[in-house]
Amino acid sequence: MVHDTKRVSPQSMLDTDLYKFTMQQAVQRHFPDVDAVYRFTHRDKDVYFTRECYELFLEALSHFGELALTDAEREWLGRACPYFTPSYLDYLQSYRFNPSQVSVAFHPKAPSSSPDPPPGSPYERGRIAIEARGPWLETILWEVPLMATLSELFFTTADRDWTYDGQEAEAREKGRRLLEAGCTFSEFGTRRRRSYAVQDLVVGALVRVEREGRERGEGWKGHVSGTSNVHLAMKHGIAPVGTIAHEWFMAVGAMRGYEHANGIALDLWEDVYPDVLLLALTDTFSTEAFFKDFVLDKERANRWKGLRQDSGDPYVYAPRAKEVYESMGIDYRQKSIIYSDSVNLDKALKLAKQCREIGFIPLFGIGTWLSNDFPSVSRKGEKSKALNMVIKLAGVDGKHCVKISDELMKNTGDEETVKHVKKVFEIPEQKSVGS
Repeated sequence: MVHDTKRVSPQSMLDTDLYKFTMQQAVQRHFPDVDAVYRFTHRDKDVYFTRECYELFLEALSHFGELALTDAEREWLGRACPYFTPSYLDYLQSYRFNPSQVSVAFHPKAPSSSPDPPPGSPYERGRIAIEARGPWLETILWEVPLMATLSELFFTTADRDWTYDGQEAEAREKGRRLLEAGCTFSEFGTRRRRSYAVQDLVVGALVRVEREGRERGEGWKGHVSGTSNVHLAMKHGIAPVGTIAHEWFMAVGAMRGYEHANGIALDLWEDVYPDVLLLALTDTFSTEAFFKDFVLDKERANRWKGLRQDSGDPYVYAPRAKEVYESMGIDYRQKSIIYSDSVNLDKALKLAKQCREIGFIPLFGIGTWLSNDFPSVSRKGEKSKALNMVIKLAGVDGKHCVKISDELMKNTGDEETVKHVKKVFEIPEQKSVGS
């Protein structure tokens, strides 16, 4: 197979998730001089990259600096996202990726009892380490396209046991079932997509199946509310969707202290986006830690339009959120909960039913199940598994950044800082994963 590494690199400056741009503008406003470090973690220890994949990744990385926001893209972005200021759009149009900020290393797998490919061969297996260092304002854009590029290369080198056959029909059927059930959802798959072509196919199929259903008078109450991928939103004429990610809270905690990091992060965000993008991500240091700050300011809690569940048991989330809103005397029935943690059809239908019965407005951000859900060709009945990977903010201005989440075994970051943050929030101690 011949690999076009320039094709595998992002298709445009907009070929990323919207939240990277919304956070970049917030960083420009509040933290323009802060330095940052990002690190890659691949959680599946029994899955290896090939040396071929690593070398193609390096080649693809060298082409990132060729990307630039075009005049047409800038004009569309200004219309689609009126909360971006002219000064930020000027900055984004002048922005160029600097590949020298990214270091990548290949660490060969230790020899095993079974025959291994010879050292130095294209098929040699190993782990990949990735780190990005530089001004936060610049390095913030590396996360999503690096992972999307690595995933696509992995599935054209190390794992070829899959095919595009049937993917459009599968996407249409998934969309139809969600729409028929009244689910409002966005496609969230950029970071771990199988390929750009797959994500493009999926978004296009979802848009078409909804349009055709409306034209037939199906009466569906569900809605494809958009895609996180800004480039595909522009291409397919739908809304780009995204707000805030864990790294905002992680950095604020590291720089401003942890006790009230959630509340400070919300206030700084609202200073940039006073009337829009007010969906609060709650699990950076655990949702219970978030709620402790959230209840201290009723007016702020009322202004924010809803909450996002991204880890832990999703079925305890809405009942607990109801308790929190009721404790403040806030009508939670006007609030949304967006679920974005490993959502599939069964999970969406159950959570939508629960939310409606309680009184919340259910929303869904669906990634891997739409953009990287493939059967194995040779192993009938098994999946060709998506990569279980993240790139997380590891530090700002020399201070460690950590994420606790609502799955206590998935802590990320410096061990001692994790222990400190858990002590601040009175969270039981567990061993952290990742670095």
